[in-house]
Amino acid sequence: MAEVVLFHHVHGLTPGVVAFADALRDAGHTVHTPDIYEGRTFATLDEGVAHAREIGFGEVIERGVRAVEGLPDGLVYGGFSLGVLPAQKLAQTRAGARGALLFHGCVPVSEFSPAWPAGVPVQVHAMDADPSFVDEGDIDAARALVDEADDGELYLYSGDRHLFSDNSLAAYDAEATTLLIKRVLAFLANA
Repeated sequence: MAEVVLFHHVHGLTPGVVAFADALRDAGHTVHTPDIYEGRTFATLDEGVAHAREIGFGEVIERGVRAVEGLPDGLVYGGFSLGVLPAQKLAQTRAGARGALLFHGCVPVSEFSPAWPAGVPVQVHAMDADPSFVDEGDIDAARALVDEADDGELYLYSGDRHLFSDNSLAAYDAEATTLLIKRVLAFLANA
């Protein structure tokens, strides 16, 4: 079984993020869900983005890095949208990463290191018409990443919802999330 660190999105550590983590736990995996917003959650995307800007995106990343201090090597790092930032940084720079799961976002590999680390598999999941993913360049970063990685997969789901895998948000898509979790569990079985 894998040990996973799963970082929340801009709304904070919502019940939907916890439910997603619980689905992985129910399959036998150990899942850590650090709260990089220190207990705060936001009802709207705009409020969450304003909070992230207030604390600073660099601080969001550093809180994620600090959250894994004391945890062993050999982790799989996952993140939802904003949470992709610390997840991707840790997968690229912390020794012993066993994989990366990037949901609804991806940044260029060059943000954190010159190259994706050899032997670290990655999955990127998003909707094919999500404006935040497609129009802001994440899809291009994701395609470049999966091309560079030894074992990289990009899964695009039909639709235009951003945080479709959080069952506590209006964007939730049960059918797409069921398929996403199936793919994630297959990934973790080999991590």
